[in-house]
Amino acid sequence: MGTKAKKAMKKNLEKAVANTKTPSDGAEFLPLEGGPARKLPEQTPREDSAKVLYVGRIPHGFYEDEMRGYFGQFGTIKRLRIARNKKTGRTKHYGFIEFESPEVAKIVAETMHNYLLFEHLLQVHLIPPEHVHPRLWRGFNYRYKPVDTVQIEREKLDKERTLEEHNKLVEKIMKRDKKRRKRIEAAGIDYECPEIVGNVQPAPKKIKFED
Repeated sequence: MGTKAKKAMKKNLEKAVANTKTPSDGAEFLPLEGGPARKLPEQTPREDSAKVLYVGRIPHGFYEDEMRGYFGQFGTIKRLRIARNKKTGRTKHYGFIEFESPEVAKIVAETMHNYLLFEHLLQVHLIPPEHVHPRLWRGFNYRYKPVDTVQIEREKLDKERTLEEHNKLVEKIMKRDKKRRKRIEAAGIDYECPEIVGNVQPAPKKIKFED
């Protein structure tokens, strides 16, 4: 590119910059290189309003009542929830605490993070308000009742069955037994499986005869 062409391009660029509207003083604006410098407005830092804490690596036995009594020493607790298995009611070793004051929540996060409790290092972090899920506190005061799987299986086993239901049950048992025998033969194991006894006539107390 020649010298004349460079000068012409420079003039056109200066004209284009001069013709543009100057932004208002309050606008966030970074000037072009060589143009008039503008100061960005000073932004006051927003007051931290995070009140919810994530608490991880909760030890066994440190549940809702214990956590409420322990963390309640710092300040008033608004809500508290430990994540639990819906089926068994067992804890998942993490939970959430909401304080009424954001200052208290900040102090708890700084004080209790990596705190050794029952051979567990607690992991405590502040959750920004925009990251708090709207359904986080749904059912936070619900007390889980563990499902008694033993009682459920006992009722299934002891229930009265019709003769047709009993025959279906026996067929399933026989099919599983055949599959097991085939797997043993395929593995090259010389083993004689015992015969299944009682597959002809079911126990009287578990049959429900129709009228």
